Amino acid sequence: MTSITTVDRGPRVVARRVVVNAPADELFALVNDPTKHGLVDGSGTVRDNVTGPAALSEGATFTTKMRMYGVPYRITSTVTEHVDTPVLKVVEWAHPAGHRWRWEFTPTADGRTEVTESFDNRQSKIGRVMERVGMARKNAEGITQTLSRLAAKYDSAG
Repeated sequence: MTSITTVDRGPRVVARRVVVNAPADELFALVNDPTKHGLVDGSGTVRDNVTGPAALSEGATFTTKMRMYGVPYRITSTVTEHVDTPVLKVVEWAHPAGHRWRWEFTPTADGRTEVTESFDNRQSKIGRVMERVGMARKNAEGITQTLSRLAAKYDSAG
């Protein structure tokens, strides 16, 4: 069974981590291509019909068809951080309201990858409202499902 751990990033940040049986380059390439986000999304909100570059970079934008609480919508996000080094790979994007989604990939000595996904609500214009309607809990559940799904995709037993 995959072990998802909670990462403390302070107030208004939800973060979870898992070790995946795949190289960091491969996992980073998957998340760095916004057309593939639906392949690992465990929240059930990400849909197809993504427009934007096939590989993200800092400042790039992409638009995704989404559905939350049964309501379809489109959202354009902007990449706010992009790191691609041998020891750390990061891609982070901001929603127009200011909250951020972040992925970090750290290679391990045995060829696997420590993957951390986080939702940062500290800079959001609607952060307090999101907290009152339970988005922290909902995002924690979605991140856990996403990381579980990602790990299962590379599980040698699966």
